[in-house]
Amino acid sequence: MFEAYILPVLIFAVMGILAGVLLTAASKIFEVKSDLRTDEVNEALPQVNCGACGYSGCSDYAKAIVEKGEKTNLCKPGGAASAEKISSIMGVSADEAEKAIAVVRCSADCTSKQKSFEFEGERTCVNAKRFYGGMWGCKYGCFGQGDCARVCPSDAIVVKDGLARVDKSKCIGCGMCEKVCPNDIIEIRKAVPTADVLCRSKDMGKAVKAVCSKGCIGCKICEKQCEFDAIHVTDNLASVDHEKCTACGKCAAKCPVKVITISKV
Repeated sequence: MFEAYILPVLIFAVMGILAGVLLTAASKIFEVKSDLRTDEVNEALPQVNCGACGYSGCSDYAKAIVEKGEKTNLCKPGGAASAEKISSIMGVSADEAEKAIAVVRCSADCTSKQKSFEFEGERTCVNAKRFYGGMWGCKYGCFGQGDCARVCPSDAIVVKDGLARVDKSKCIGCGMCEKVCPNDIIEIRKAVPTADVLCRSKDMGKAVKAVCSKGCIGCKICEKQCEFDAIHVTDNLASVDHEKCTACGKCAAKCPVKVITISKV
């Protein structure tokens, strides 16, 4: 009776106790000391997990700050507030955080661009692009199906009349809209006074005018007006060097198709 039933139970019990003791000892020996500051830094971040800092999420960025000495001002959504709080936790001087905003580089709503066909599939920009490059005559512009608006964590983007529009007062510059736009028309740039060319078409002027009344025609008038060498036309499309631009407005005033806007932020 003892050998058949009780002895095996005792053996298993002793083995379980020994295993527990060994595991406890191993956990103490191989324990990796965690820095409590990692959790504090992570709590100081907005938890948007947008990846704008260069890391996969807020927790990875927090870990890099504590363990690798990463800069404290890389969180665009958190801005200066997060940078100052994190710097205080780490005991370092606060780096200046650069605010960024999203710019939709298209100015054509459904009243100013020609439609090639009616799109009746699932209403996403990705699906629209897959179907013959989209329903609009211009294949470079906004599809207006709202992929960017759906991922925006601050409700800064709305689609009106077939065109995505950004409320700069709400935009946190996280870059999530830029990532999901299949036509690459959303640009994340520094929130500084500058000119923006709201067009991405690289077609010749005649072809642009045939499908859109608000597209860059590559006329170079803006380029000739700029005194600071900040705007140039390449491949039939004007582009702005935001580091050189002074937001004087001369290029916008002379643009015949009014695709250049001047932003004060």
